[in-house]
Amino acid sequence: MNTRVAVVTGANQGIGRAVVEGLADRLGPDDVIFLTGRHAERVAAATEEIGRKQVVGRVLDVTDAGAVAALADELKAEYGGVDLVVSNAVGPLVPERTQAEQVDEFLAVANGGTSAVLRSFGPVLRPGGRLIVVASSLGTLDHVAPAVRDRFDGTTLEQIEAAVEEYRSAVHAGTAAEQGWPDWINFPSKVAQVAAVRAVAAERRTADLADGTLIASVCPGLVDTRASRPWFDDFSQARTPVQAAEPMLDFVLQPTDPTTYGELVRDGKVLPWKPTERNDAH
Repeated sequence: MNTRVAVVTGANQGIGRAVVEGLADRLGPDDVIFLTGRHAERVAAATEEIGRKQVVGRVLDVTDAGAVAALADELKAEYGGVDLVVSNAVGPLVPERTQAEQVDEFLAVANGGTSAVLRSFGPVLRPGGRLIVVASSLGTLDHVAPAVRDRFDGTTLEQIEAAVEEYRSAVHAGTAAEQGWPDWINFPSKVAQVAAVRAVAAERRTADLADGTLIASVCPGLVDTRASRPWFDDFSQARTPVQAAEPMLDFVLQPTDPTTYGELVRDGKVLPWKPTERNDAH
């Protein structure tokens, strides 16, 4: 059997690290899992602490689209492609700083990184592979106003990237609210992430479903991590990263369900993309 190759971004801590550890338990001893992050020391420490021979640490800054493309090309040349990609990188976001102070880095990681992974790793995904973006239940269209929904629905990846840039510019200009954008960065960012997955999936759907390939976004639910702690007071119902990773791994390692292809999935169930779909589901 060929060596299976997995790549996880933002994997030196939190959900990403838990996904790497879970994959090390579930994949074979000769498979390879690339644990990636942008800080060399953290990547090296996480790789050493996990201590599994399948896990290989690799520095990767997802805001550098050229670096993402180079890694995809390298793995294509060495292994003939990749079998599983989990895009999990997220930038810092804290309440004590203004949206304008944080918008550039946050969008560069969450949205620029998602686009770079989709654009570079999609073409090197082997038949039956999985390309998964860790997103949020905030990534549905009802979390942005009707005035801006058409930027994300039925659009191309390039149009979604342009919408993200439009939002970023509006935040700096102080005109985001009057243009209909939400007050909190997370809303347009998460919607754009899910929309990007939907856009790429729409172009590939027929061919991917024919060979069992899956592209989707997943919501891990409320997870007790460094990124979420500043925003929530009650973590009594929150999952640990390991608890959050388990249903995600169950989903990505099972046979492809066509109804989940291109969708946002939480605990194996599709979250409706449009408000009308959400109402119909109830």
